[in-house]
Amino acid sequence: MRSRRRPDMILLGSILALLTIGIVMVYSSSAVKGYLQFNDPLHYFKLEIMWVAISLAAMFFSMRIDPQFLRRWVKPALYLAIVLLILVKVPGIGRRVNGADRWIGLGPLSIQPSEVIKLAMILVMAHILALDPRKITFFRKGLLPVLGLLALVAGLIMLQPDLGTTLALIGTSFFMLIAAGARVRHLSALAGAGLGLMVAAIAAAPYRMRRILAFLDPWADPSGKGFQTIQALLALGPGGLFGLGLGQSRQKFLYLPENHTDFIFAMIGEELGFVGATLVIMLFFLLVWRGYKAAMGANDAFTGLLAVGLTSIIAVQAMINIGVVSGVLPVTGITLPFLSYGGTSLIFTMLGAGVLLNISRQ
Repeated sequence: MRSRRRPDMILLGSILALLTIGIVMVYSSSAVKGYLQFNDPLHYFKLEIMWVAISLAAMFFSMRIDPQFLRRWVKPALYLAIVLLILVKVPGIGRRVNGADRWIGLGPLSIQPSEVIKLAMILVMAHILALDPRKITFFRKGLLPVLGLLALVAGLIMLQPDLGTTLALIGTSFFMLIAAGARVRHLSALAGAGLGLMVAAIAAAPYRMRRILAFLDPWADPSGKGFQTIQALLALGPGGLFGLGLGQSRQKFLYLPENHTDFIFAMIGEELGFVGATLVIMLFFLLVWRGYKAAMGANDAFTGLLAVGLTSIIAVQAMINIGVVSGVLPVTGITLPFLSYGGTSLIFTMLGAGVLLNISRQ
């Protein structure tokens, strides 16, 4: 029977605080773009309010679902996500945006299948790893089948191509394997092999190699591959300690691309300064702490691993996004959970947050 206890209020508070900051910053960062494109500075803000309302409803809905009930939907969720990942490459169904096939068109709306696959894979891995906890200590019969499934899904995502989501999914899987009791020597060997494959993948694609070179020295190509990194740093730097003030960003005047989506953290740094950026990072730390605490207090292995996965995907995605914006990592398209503008990303993030809040009741 589902517990009647309240969810972790600190966890809920950190989620709502991040969501609130996201609403304010989406409005501030998108006003100029909305005015120039649609003659309406509130265009993106109004859409964001709609997505937030839907995502809150999704979160409160998933808070009422017993995690054990989700185990019945493991296979359908995985099959659906894989089919959606294939459909993005089908002409007339998939939509290409900025050279990537990451979207499926539904009339005026679009969905991003990689967001579906993240939740589906967390659910599948939690189910598989919880079936026989001792199996994961054996490479061939425990770890290898999980890695085979992960490789299949990661390969489909890379075909879009979407390196950011692939890295987030692999990082989350790594944390789940550690929590499940996988041997350190197995994971260390896999990490080394994965690094080698990543280097090979980068070397095989000229555009990826240019991104790496731009990351190492963005000023070598300031109007090309290094442009986004430079503009993000030009937003973060002038922000100083307390920022230029809410709504006072200069980079939002079409200097920084994707300033209300992938690079919204740069807008936070510019307008709210070091204090505002640190507050956002601390809220993520608070969320991750309480998420892992919920995992440790779970009633069974499946629920605990599910909580680890749901917490880790938020943590890894936030680390990648903030690393990209601050110039610590190469540019890759990945949103900042709860803060970036976007419908599919926000809805599925909040669905996962609702399940995590339900687990915290235990």
